[in-house]
Amino acid sequence: QVQLAESGGGLVQAGDSLRLSCAASGRTSTVAWFRQAPGKEREFVAAALSWSFGSTYYADSVKGRFTISNDNIRNMAYLQMTSLKPEDTAVYLCAAASGPVPSTLAMSPRRYDYWGQGTQVTVSS
Repeated sequence: QVQLAESGGGLVQAGDSLRLSCAASGRTSTVAWFRQAPGKEREFVAAALSWSFGSTYYADSVKGRFTISNDNIRNMAYLQMTSLKPEDTAVYLCAAASGPVPSTLAMSPRRYDYWGQGTQVTVSS
């Protein structure tokens, strides 16, 4: 059983940057970030596939603005967010899978075994 804990959320203004961190209690094969705004479904943000030479994937809405990275030695994952927009406001959740997640399925929440509690990101206009 792997536990995940996010940190780094907060209230920022449009155009600002923020870095989220996710601490894992053990090793994982695939790590991803999702977000969920009130009244909306959970939305894929980004994924990093450690088993696939660290390949990364992004939702079109964040491509070019967000960067996912992970530190396999420290069991940490990060989401660097730049040029934040009000529509980025959501609870951001870290997710991880113990086994390899195919790149074609990385956007599906069902592929992940472990989830953090989430950290709130609010972007004011």
